[in-house]
Amino acid sequence: MRKTFFQCTTRVLLFVFFTILVFGFFSCRRQIPTDRITRWGSDIDPSQLIDYYLEGGKFELPVAGASGYAAMDLPVYDSSSNVIFTLNAGQGFTILREEGEWWFIEAGNDTGWVINLYCFINLPDIIPSIVYNNTNTYSSMFRSSFTDIPNITGMPLYRARDYNARLGREEYIMPVLYTMAEKVLKAQRAALADNNTLVIYEAFRPAEAHNLLHQHFSQMIEDKPYIYAGITADNFNVRWFLAESPYNHQRGTAIDSSLARIDSRETRGSGNYRYMRITAYTEYPMQTPIHELSVAAAIMSSRVNSRSVSSWRSFEILDTATLGTVMLFNYCTEAGLTPLSSEWWHYNDLVSTEVAVELDFQGDFFIQMTYSRPPE
Repeated sequence: MRKTFFQCTTRVLLFVFFTILVFGFFSCRRQIPTDRITRWGSDIDPSQLIDYYLEGGKFELPVAGASGYAAMDLPVYDSSSNVIFTLNAGQGFTILREEGEWWFIEAGNDTGWVINLYCFINLPDIIPSIVYNNTNTYSSMFRSSFTDIPNITGMPLYRARDYNARLGREEYIMPVLYTMAEKVLKAQRAALADNNTLVIYEAFRPAEAHNLLHQHFSQMIEDKPYIYAGITADNFNVRWFLAESPYNHQRGTAIDSSLARIDSRETRGSGNYRYMRITAYTEYPMQTPIHELSVAAAIMSSRVNSRSVSSWRSFEILDTATLGTVMLFNYCTEAGLTPLSSEWWHYNDLVSTEVAVELDFQGDFFIQMTYSRPPE
């Protein structure tokens, strides 16, 4: 018996010892040295890659190689200004190069020129330092008066995640109108200067998903008087929290964002360029969870004109706003984005919205694929 016990004990100790060795080995492999860059599965000296933004680039990575999407049925021209084919609204493509307001694109086997004012661009392709977390694609956080919305809360509302060859990983698809993207970058760079980051929960929202949300939220308002009370206090109304389509999320001129402190980061490479990727972060406490549809989420008075670029400047931020809410507000407004009084997380680009309204962008499509490539 003693021999058997000794043999068993020895085997257990050997098992534990080798388990620790193996675990330690793989743990070390998961750590990326701070002075090295991982690209194509190998270590690259950072000095070999270019920091595009610091070298005067418009974004953190070049537009060339990014995914674009037609915001409406869009003619594609050859170099002689002849229409050679038409992109359907929502159709995706790879941007090959940019010249002024024109993009030379590749859609399937076809190439040609489009006016980029009428196109979405995928934010992770050009601003990879932002944290993206589209909860509406896997477990919607929409609630009202801190109550679940039937058939919405906890449900995936649409699909918008794909393997991104430019970044070498799965990533959310976050399209906005190209004219809005520079303002989002400006807000992010201001946040980064304070060791903070935007956490974007949603950009483009398909009309079908928005209409489904509107339907179930409207029914909830009818069924539960306290929900109605929660959205009409202080002279607000349902349109402040969920307007009917077309809405700025469908037009590609709105983002829903929180703010976080950066806990750790790493340097990554894409093509000939390097960029920062945030690997750990802590979101600031906000006055409510994101997508809480009630006056508890309001940041300013209902008297602010939501369609005015400057009306908000005449009003004070409410006392219920937290430090995180105020910092997010400052980053976004100083970048040229306009706050929505009823939702601390919602910021519009009203200049881009004017174009989208004039051309009647409807967002009546889904964007579920990327066409991105590493920049050369």
